[in-house]
Amino acid sequence: MDKIVIRGGERLIGDVGVSGSKNSTLPIFVSCLLNEGENVFSNVPDLRDVQTIIKVLRNLGVGVSQEEGVYRINATEVSSDEAPYDLVKTMRASILVLGPLVARRKKATVSLPGGCAIGARPINLHLAGLEVMGAKIDLRHGYIEAKSDGLKGATISFDTVTVTGTENLMMAAALAKGRTVLQNAAMEPEVVDLANVLNKMGAKVTGAGTNVIEIEGVKSLHAVEHRIIPDRIEAGTLMVAAGLTRGNIKILQCPFSEMEMVVHKLRESGMEIESEGDGIRTVGTKRIRSVDIKTQPYPGFPTDMQAQFMVLMSLARGLSVISETIFENRFIHVSELRRMGADIRIQGDSAIIQGVESLGGAPVMATDLRASASLVLAGLAADGVTEVSRVYHLDRGYEALDKKLAKLGANIERVKEGD
Repeated sequence: MDKIVIRGGERLIGDVGVSGSKNSTLPIFVSCLLNEGENVFSNVPDLRDVQTIIKVLRNLGVGVSQEEGVYRINATEVSSDEAPYDLVKTMRASILVLGPLVARRKKATVSLPGGCAIGARPINLHLAGLEVMGAKIDLRHGYIEAKSDGLKGATISFDTVTVTGTENLMMAAALAKGRTVLQNAAMEPEVVDLANVLNKMGAKVTGAGTNVIEIEGVKSLHAVEHRIIPDRIEAGTLMVAAGLTRGNIKILQCPFSEMEMVVHKLRESGMEIESEGDGIRTVGTKRIRSVDIKTQPYPGFPTDMQAQFMVLMSLARGLSVISETIFENRFIHVSELRRMGADIRIQGDSAIIQGVESLGGAPVMATDLRASASLVLAGLAADGVTEVSRVYHLDRGYEALDKKLAKLGANIERVKEGD
């Protein structure tokens, strides 16, 4: 098992590119279940989660090949309707195959999902929506069994905003008979990217990017070519890295227009962030100002940037409060940051952070994807050596982050545990 060793204190300087979005890639790959033919995708990130969804698709009989970063996915011959536990348990996004399978093959057997330990994240909204569209749902021995004589369009109002629920039902509705309306739908850029792909396939999706999405079902879809959008969470993580190290970096392929709230809060903390030619110039300052944030569905401050921002606030002057409204168990990284000298206390769904003069390197353990990124960031700013173990969490959602940081001047290396 790998760990990442960081000797902190180096200022990050230079240019760095942003990889394709993990949260766009996963549902877009799954959407190929809706058509016959060879779909071609570029700008696909090399991540553990992407490899997991490929395993899930191959298990269903889907052909997947890759050459020089271009992926070809052909679901002409889908030979199975089951996504088994040993694949689904490692990644919650595997539940996305449920809607497309029921829509195209009229049945699906999908294991209840696993993934990061950041809250229950129930899938009841997915199942309730499919039932409204005419599917019969049974839960047996840890599996979801769904059957339908043919999905029918319906009006579905989500009790809470759900990204994967919106995506699952949007894909199912693409081949349903009649018109489906999704109310209180997720508005994330990744939902828009999926809708764009579905429309390229011949679907009739309108309203993506708003909280009401309408889908007029069609009889069949065709294969497409598409370039995955850049990852806004990786871009935000790199911005925080510049802030923590008083760095000066230019972020290329940065989805600036999709990061308004993150950029606003980082500027409020004292950072300079401006467009420059083909990228975004990001400059940290010696004095980090304390800023309060509250995570909210898009276009609010993303929960996937909460842990990284907490590290920045750990070194800010004054007191800041971070309120987490999306997941009930997303402060697991706090205990590890405390080991490095951060002054953080938890009060309900809020973390109260008193900024300290410095952090100290320490052995720490990653518990989930974004927590792992926050610990790497803390190591960049800490005095001494930080060792981050269980970095397989990091590899789920960041493509070669250690190499990108090293290119910018960080003293960082990946080693085998025990070395």
